[in-house]
Amino acid sequence: MLKNYMELIVDNLLPTILNEYKDICRCPRCIEDIKAITLNQLKPLYVVTEKGNIYAKLNELQMQFKADLTKEIIQAINIVSNNPRHSL
Repeated sequence: MLKNYMELIVDNLLPTILNEYKDICRCPRCIEDIKAITLNQLKPLYVVTEKGNIYAKLNELQMQFKADLTKEIIQAINIVSNNPRHSL
């Protein structure tokens, strides 16, 4: 099965980062907007085989990779919190 492994990484890291933002809306629409903005800024990481999954997991462990991903998630949180697509 073809899978963008980057989606799994964002799904796993986002809740931890959101814990630092107490006042942000956590409705499904805002969460999906944050994920979409983040993923649109990142290079997709498609995997098909178990070997591909292992490679992706090793890449995820690199400090710079995690720092870049965290930066993109924080930027997306700021965009969505300043411009929610619903009334507060």
